[in-house]
Amino acid sequence: MEELTRMPVKFAYWVPNVSGGLVVSTIEQRTSHDPAYNVEVARAAERVGFEYALTQVRYLASYGADAQHESTSFSLALLLATRKLKVIAAVHPFFWHPGVLAKFAATAQEITGGRLALNVVSGWFKDEATQLGVTWHEHDERYRQSEEFISLLRGVWSQDGYSQEGDFFSARDITFRPQPKVQPEVFQGGNSTAAQAMAGRVSDWYFMNGKSIAGAAEQVREVSSLAAANGRSIRFGLNGFALVRDTREEAEAVLEEIVAKADVAKVEGFGAAVQEAGNATKDRKGMWADSEFRDLVQYNDGFRTGLVGTPDEVARRVLAYSLVGVDLLLLGFLHVKEEVEAFGELVIPRVRELEQRLADGEDLALGAELDEAVAAAGGRVPSPA
Repeated sequence: MEELTRMPVKFAYWVPNVSGGLVVSTIEQRTSHDPAYNVEVARAAERVGFEYALTQVRYLASYGADAQHESTSFSLALLLATRKLKVIAAVHPFFWHPGVLAKFAATAQEITGGRLALNVVSGWFKDEATQLGVTWHEHDERYRQSEEFISLLRGVWSQDGYSQEGDFFSARDITFRPQPKVQPEVFQGGNSTAAQAMAGRVSDWYFMNGKSIAGAAEQVREVSSLAAANGRSIRFGLNGFALVRDTREEAEAVLEEIVAKADVAKVEGFGAAVQEAGNATKDRKGMWADSEFRDLVQYNDGFRTGLVGTPDEVARRVLAYSLVGVDLLLLGFLHVKEEVEAFGELVIPRVRELEQRLADGEDLALGAELDEAVAAAGGRVPSPA
């Protein structure tokens, strides 16, 4: 892997715009999907160093959430309540015509100074789609649909008289005014071969489910190679769930309590739905295809990233991920507002200090376990003093 060029690592948080918190567990979660609460979280997050927030997309009750706010309108509310924070609105292509979303996004960019981003979600929740009357395509077809969707977005954002005739979306001689001065960044997730190939062709950012350092490094290499083959570069986000406490023992105890109090029926129901979607791929590389019960208690395998411990331990692990090519950490929290603030006050400054020391050429050892993991993954580990 090339010498370190991507620092400083960026931080994002999951917006709790759906009920039930960010883990499917009966453990206490001091959080709320209420808009006023979320405005407070967004303002706190940008104050303590978070650059992005991701607003979830769900329409019907699922996976522990009985109530949910729509993602694009909620994102606009958070953007209007903040000054610097970028908000990533998750959208499903099968619920939108991309020309309509493109117009919404162009207006939002004008209003907010270019701070809207989009996460194009090819989808796993079949029942939601079919209950709302849209066509549910097979796995790889959904990624073809998403690619057409993104192509049309970019076309009407940048060209006059844009036309596109596709299998899923069409537009003819479209000229929008105003076109956004700053095009929204386009994020996508997915673990399958189809998802990675799509990312290499059209997306700005590729989101990964929670992974070990080695697993993240492998995906960075694979998708970077696909992007390079298309004459492009791409950035990488990694999902994680942060439990930062005064001692590692305390943090690990909270994690074990979350898992012990998991809502078994809801977790197993979610697991059945997403693993059916993941295993629908030809090579069985879909998201969640190898997730275990413990992993599924938190959105997108967040526990696997291992951000559990003291502020110093978590900061060093964040840097290790950065060293293998992760550009952004997308974080979930148990008690969202108070833990977003604590992470920003206790962990982000430590990460910035480590980055600066590394940039200054200081010999910097992260600890034997992390140094070994980064080295094995092909990242850059400075020699210890």
